Amino acid sequence: MAKRILVAVDGSEEATEALAFAADEWPDASLTALHVINPAESTTGADGGFPGAVEQWYDSAHARGERILAAAADRVDRPVETRLEVGRPTTTIVAAAAGSEAEAGGADGVDREQDGGDTGSGTRASNQPFDHVVLASQGRTGLSRVLLGSVAEGVVRRADIPVTVVR
Repeated sequence: MAKRILVAVDGSEEATEALAFAADEWPDASLTALHVINPAESTTGADGGFPGAVEQWYDSAHARGERILAAAADRVDRPVETRLEVGRPTTTIVAAAAGSEAEAGGADGVDREQDGGDTGSGTRASNQPFDHVVLASQGRTGLSRVLLGSVAEGVVRRADIPVTVVR
């Protein structure tokens, strides 16, 4: 039975290793790498100090996300679909795993969008539910974990499908 595996990638070496782990662990599964653009990381905010600040931030974050997805997919010796969404990482990963599209027009004033493809053919990634989620743990402990939270922990708690956390 072919599985559909969603792997969250954030540009870290650990996330790239999680994608490689998924490719090795489920050789017959369809892999989708997901990168989430987090509007909370914008230094401009929704009411940026000059016209176009949000758009400029988004364009830069989008280009960076595409580079992260391409680099991660290049490290795996098999086809990997890619998906780029804007939103809160935990919520967006859980929604994508369930087959939902990103929410449109969040409170941060940035339209949420989804891009997808399969390493260059130009086709959109499927919105069908996934069978499994794989993501890396950055290993935060102590106060930083309490203050910053853990995307991996949030996904494990909220996902309705199996989740593998790679360390």
